[in-house]
Amino acid sequence: MIIPFEQLDSDTLNAIIEDFVLREGNELDDVEHSKEVKIQQVKKLLTQGTVVLVYSELYESVNILPKEQFINAQHEDEDKGF
Repeated sequence: MIIPFEQLDSDTLNAIIEDFVLREGNELDDVEHSKEVKIQQVKKLLTQGTVVLVYSELYESVNILPKEQFINAQHEDEDKGF
């Protein structure tokens, strides 16, 4: 399920993005940047709609995924009857 990031408290959104950057930050680009720069990159991608904030009921967790990846996963689940 996509979470509208605009509806989150800014502190909550920042904590989610920071956690994501600490886990996945090295994959954001080939150039090493500071944590703050990576956080700003993720915020920009959210604003552009390139990535989405997703809640997994199965894992009871929040993640940030490329929008296309999320859409493809949804279609695969529908094909499997979920």
